[in-house]
Amino acid sequence: MGHFYGVDGKKLQRQYKDYLSDFKDWNQKKHAKQYLIFPENIGSHLSIDETALSKGELYTIITNKKAKGKKGSIVAIFSGTKVEPIIEQLLKLSAKKRTKVKEITLDMANSMKTIAKKCFPKAIQVTDRFHVQKLALEALQDIRIKYRWDAIDLENENIKLARANHKTYKQEVFDNGDTRKQLLARSRYLLYKAPSNWTENQYQRSKILFDQYPDIQLAFNLVQGLRNIFNTAKSVETAYTKLAHWYKDVEQSGFRAFNTIANTITLNYRSILNYFINRSTNASAESFNAKIKAFRAQFRGVKNIEFFLFRLTTIFA
Repeated sequence: MGHFYGVDGKKLQRQYKDYLSDFKDWNQKKHAKQYLIFPENIGSHLSIDETALSKGELYTIITNKKAKGKKGSIVAIFSGTKVEPIIEQLLKLSAKKRTKVKEITLDMANSMKTIAKKCFPKAIQVTDRFHVQKLALEALQDIRIKYRWDAIDLENENIKLARANHKTYKQEVFDNGDTRKQLLARSRYLLYKAPSNWTENQYQRSKILFDQYPDIQLAFNLVQGLRNIFNTAKSVETAYTKLAHWYKDVEQSGFRAFNTIANTITLNYRSILNYFINRSTNASAESFNAKIKAFRAQFRGVKNIEFFLFRLTTIFA
């Protein structure tokens, strides 16, 4: 813009910040670094999540789903994730405003649950299904990675042995052209997908992978089983029954990581099962986080946090 009008870009930016915008007279400027609250944006369905604004510093953001990532989306922004200061500021809002909230989606962090319980007592808490599925996917990938390191160690030992015997090491190559360590490395993305979304090459690779590593197939089936519960269960009761069967499969598998996930689900089962009431997710919060990152990238980082928050809230609050 500065180039278009024939003026220095940095000078124009300073002029905009100091004179052209309303930043100097912004009524929330004094406490912007600590908190920003917009009571008029509170709706019946909210999301709460954390995001990094600058240099990895976390902020807790509450958004209104109804605004769909546009003006009126931001309900509140708080520096950090510490529970007490956030609750202190939210409780300053009238009880009438806070009891207006009927549902709030969040992840499995206890801090988020405490904030929701204390500040929005009438709201149903819904744990985001994708956070639950992500745990299961991470457990599956951990098993794959462990086998990959074993494959690398085995290959290194075989190469050393061949050299010691003055021989050339010949790698094992599967029908699709992958070596063992390549098979385990290249299977990463197909394990994230449902089999119906695999390409022909991924289907061939999965067949070899599962033949060589039945444990990975068993873990993959557990992940798919959990995904299918979220996709197909039509009620809380049905989901509860299906989760009970899934727990049994997890116990029989003997995978420690999956037992940990099952225990985590048990501890959060009420809010996880609440998903099946309205099938609400925290996708709107994740989408809004992506918008913040894009906004930050557009301005090449955050040099002045207050001014960045001013611009952000001008557009989205």
